[in-house]
Amino acid sequence: MNFIGSALPDFSVNAFQNGEVKALTQDDLLGHWSILFFYPADFSFVCPTELGDLAAHYSEFQQSNTEVYSVSEDTEFVHQAWHEQSDEVGQVTYPMIADPAGVLARHYGVLDEAAGQAFRGVFILDPAGKVRSYTINDMGIGRNAAEILRTLTAAQFVAEHGDRVCPANWHKGEQTLKPGTDLVGKI
Repeated sequence: MNFIGSALPDFSVNAFQNGEVKALTQDDLLGHWSILFFYPADFSFVCPTELGDLAAHYSEFQQSNTEVYSVSEDTEFVHQAWHEQSDEVGQVTYPMIADPAGVLARHYGVLDEAAGQAFRGVFILDPAGKVRSYTINDMGIGRNAAEILRTLTAAQFVAEHGDRVCPANWHKGEQTLKPGTDLVGKI
């Protein structure tokens, strides 16, 4: 299934953030860019390195009018315990969504039903809650927050400048392309 352009489902979940548990719904993810960052499990191996990497770049995401939401099938209480026990995860200040019923993981096709865990999915949602980019990795393949931020920046640029596109390895401030017949065979 292709998720580009697909909308957020109706949902109600709990999230652990900054020492508190709070309820989140579809409406909380609207009006700003969102990163849904699915990972297999708390108290695991690759996952804390990824969440720590996101935490290290969190202010850059916020400066881009973007909220990061990590998502696993663990409960908000397990998120809290992990946050309190792990130095790496203890740096996280973005919402850690609990999806024990698999509502979000199933909707985005990342739930490994047999394992009861999510594959490593990254979904970049625009302010209307529509998917503009996504990647899904197998359980053992970690991701890079800087690349997610670069992809987000490109998605935001394309959303703002619909007549321009971003070439490979594009970074903010670099030259973009305006599609047209004048470029055919010239690149």
